[in-house]
Amino acid sequence: MRVACLLVLFLLALVQLGGCLLLGAFNIKTFGDKKSSNSTLMDIITQIVHRYDIVLIQEVRDTDLSATNKLMQHKDFVMCLSPYRYSHIVSEELGRSTYTERYLYLYREETVSVAKNYTYDDGCEPCGTDTFIREPFIVMFSSNYTAVGNFVLIPQHTSPDSAVKEVDALYDVATDVRARWNTNDIVLLGDFNAGCRYVSGSDWQRIQTPIHLYTHWLIPDHADTTVSNTDCPYDRAETPIHRYTHWLIPDHADTTVSNTDYTYTPIHTLADT
Repeated sequence: MRVACLLVLFLLALVQLGGCLLLGAFNIKTFGDKKSSNSTLMDIITQIVHRYDIVLIQEVRDTDLSATNKLMQHKDFVMCLSPYRYSHIVSEELGRSTYTERYLYLYREETVSVAKNYTYDDGCEPCGTDTFIREPFIVMFSSNYTAVGNFVLIPQHTSPDSAVKEVDALYDVATDVRARWNTNDIVLLGDFNAGCRYVSGSDWQRIQTPIHLYTHWLIPDHADTTVSNTDCPYDRAETPIHRYTHWLIPDHADTTVSNTDYTYTPIHTLADT
C-alpha cells in the first residue's frame, strides 16, 4: 500500500529565540477508521506531525472521532518518545450531505495553545444559500515565542467544482475574523484546489479583487502541490500583505510531498533550511 500526502509549510518568526514555528497543512486523503487501523501508516503520520508546531489535517472522515482518538493515543504521542506533547482541536462534521469532513489541528503544547475558535457562518444550508461545502473552522493560537502573541489560522478544503466560488469567499471570511477578533495576523491555508482546471487564469478575474490586493500568496501559481502526475498549485497559504514581513519569514513557504511505500522522502523541507 502506498502513502500519498502533501504538506504546505511556512515559518512564523520568533521574537527573541532566533528560531521559528513550523506550520503545515496536511491532506491525508480520507483519514478514518481504515487508515487509523494501519499501524505502519499511523507511525508515518505521527513522524510527520512531530516535525511541526501546528499541523492542519484535512479530509478527516471520522464521525465518532475514533480515528482521531486513536491518533492522539499513538505511542509517539503518549510515551516518552518525543520531547514534545501534542494536543488537538477538531471541528464538527462539515458538509451538505451524508459526506462530511472535519478539520483537525494538532499542536505542540510547549510552543502554542488555543485561545479561541469558531466555525464560520456562511448562510443557511437547508435553504441552499450557504457558500462553502465545508465552511472554515477558524482557530486563534497563542504563543510566547512569536513576534505576535496571537495569530489566526483559517482553513479551507474547497470542493473542486466550487473552488472559484469558495476561494472568492475567503476574503469575506478574513473580514469576519478581523471584525470579530480585531486582528490582522491571519493565515489562510489548505487545499484550495486553486489551480489548473478548477481555478484557471480567467477565473482569477472573477475572484474578489481585494484578495489579490491585500493578501500575499505564500505558495505561488507555479508550485506543484500534488502527488499525482499533474502539475498544479491546488494547496495554498496566504496572509495579509502588510503583515507578511512583520511576522512571517519571507520566502520560507514550500511544499513537501510523500508518495512512497511508507517512506517519508521530502522533495524539500523547511526543517533543514
